[in-house]
Amino acid sequence: MSEQRVAHRLAKFGIGQVVRHNLFDFRGVVFDVDPEFANTDEWWQAIPESVRPSKDQPFYHLLAVNGDTHYVAYASEGNLCVDDTGQPLSHPQASLLFDRFENGRYLPKNRLSN
Repeated sequence: MSEQRVAHRLAKFGIGQVVRHNLFDFRGVVFDVDPEFANTDEWWQAIPESVRPSKDQPFYHLLAVNGDTHYVAYASEGNLCVDDTGQPLSHPQASLLFDRFENGRYLPKNRLSN
């Protein structure tokens, strides 16, 4: 029997952290992390090849804001950097996932589990 090793990098950004996209003009708050690409092939192929990121890195689910537009984004770690403005986002879904914004970071709501 052959042993299969899967090596995942540790995620650079955590839940509740505010980030900026390096290529596109938006900020977002991380609400979930995939250790590597976990979206559809159609989504992947829609990215222009010249800017298509590697699949073998963490990908982040973000509540994103660009001006007055609010949406959910999926972005690779290599395309993100820390947002150092210290400002909260004006995303209407933030209050569903996070208790409050404190010290430049969103604090996740406590979840009940069984």
